[in-house]
Amino acid sequence: MKYIPKDPALVWAQFQEAEKLSDEQIAQFQQYETYLSGQNELFNLTAIRELSGILRNHFQDSLMLRKFVDLNAVTTICDIGAGAGFPSIPLKIMFPELKLVLIEVTRKKRDFLRDVTDLMGMKDVEIYANDWRTFIRTTTFPIDLFVTRAALDELELVRMFKPACPYRSTPLVYWASNEWAVQPRAADFLRKVETYKLGQKVRKFVFMGVQ
Repeated sequence: MKYIPKDPALVWAQFQEAEKLSDEQIAQFQQYETYLSGQNELFNLTAIRELSGILRNHFQDSLMLRKFVDLNAVTTICDIGAGAGFPSIPLKIMFPELKLVLIEVTRKKRDFLRDVTDLMGMKDVEIYANDWRTFIRTTTFPIDLFVTRAALDELELVRMFKPACPYRSTPLVYWASNEWAVQPRAADFLRKVETYKLGQKVRKFVFMGVQ
């Protein structure tokens, strides 16, 4: 059977209804997707190029966090390996008062993050070129929550929980597949795992921290 693409207007309407978005929020998501898709033609930001796939696998997957974390109580989020801005930018659209710290070592991706957040008029967004180890060794400003969609191995991530690290008491949320299992050397930092469905896929939020 020949694949027939869904009407974009219908796809956007379904997304708006499912996520309970205001007209202003849906306009920002549309602006974000348009710029993302345009830049994706120039260099690879995401392997997912179909509109419905971007909305489900990037935007909705990012927004799933609000079902498990009260983001109204969070001031600053740090996105480790921010890439094309998932999950941080969708969360910023939903919670515009959030301050974002975006860690991204690839220059083209940093340029994209800077351009797209400027395009949407986002304030309180800082972008860092540091690698993860350098970041946690050289910065000290307050961060309430670290997030990452599997940008680094968990054994690298748990370096933040060493006694000398200024972020030792900050929680970390890690997006993972349903097949994920904690590595023994990181098990002491595992606080809880929450399961959720994304379309037909089952995925996990992994919460890590110190007791």
